[in-house]
Amino acid sequence: MKQIQVFDPAMSSSMGVSGGDVDPKLVNFSADVDWAQKKGALIERFNLAQQPTAFAENAVVKDLLKLSGEQALPVILVDGELALAGSYPVRSDLARWAGISKPVVEIKAESHCCSGGNCG
Repeated sequence: MKQIQVFDPAMSSSMGVSGGDVDPKLVNFSADVDWAQKKGALIERFNLAQQPTAFAENAVVKDLLKLSGEQALPVILVDGELALAGSYPVRSDLARWAGISKPVVEIKAESHCCSGGNCG
């Protein structure tokens, strides 16, 4: 399975809580990460405020920050290669990168609205 690394901008939590405000995009992304990890995905997250060394030691992230500044964040690497920068991926992206098969959606056959199929 591929390794996914997420380099988050500086924030007080992985849920996007800053003061009293909660960023719904981050709440959704955190839920998607939890879902993918439960399916076996290898996802590691780094927060700029809490783990600045991880940003400085990764050449791809360091170069992006030099080029674009913090606007490049979040940065998502898959097996060390740039997959996405500047926005968070959606669940289908995580599934694709991690090789998780998508759940099968069951389609039920239509039923008749009344007995005998004689709907008027």
